Amino acid sequence: MKKLFVLIALVGMAGFSLTSCGSKKEEKKEEADAYSDYETAEPKAASADDQIAQGQALVDASDCKTCHHPTNKIVGPSHTDVAKKYEFTKANVTMLAGKIINGGSGNWGEIPMSPHADISQADAEKMAMYVLSLDGEKPKD
Repeated sequence: MKKLFVLIALVGMAGFSLTSCGSKKEEKKEEADAYSDYETAEPKAASADDQIAQGQALVDASDCKTCHHPTNKIVGPSHTDVAKKYEFTKANVTMLAGKIINGGSGNWGEIPMSPHADISQADAEKMAMYVLSLDGEKPKD
């Protein structure tokens, strides 16, 4: 009886070790396949539509709605009015991102826009891209 138990245990361990070895190879193959479409170590740049969607999420989560509305003037201009005033160019995205971060005044009246120094340049640019997209214009460059 004891020999039979030892024999069953040995057969079970042998079977387990054979099947587990094969699965490790399969896991490594699946992991390699997951990265096979990358040509370089650099991350793929987000499309303009992705950046605009990220910008909308950032605007929605910020205090922008305190002074701005997508279509109606509140304290500051509507985001659509901003989009109509400025062409959707890289230069204007950078300029508006600077206004988001540093604040500004004079372009839309006497009430200054408060600075948002805690917003990164990259996030401010996504926010500006979202605002500039509201009139239906696509990025020019």
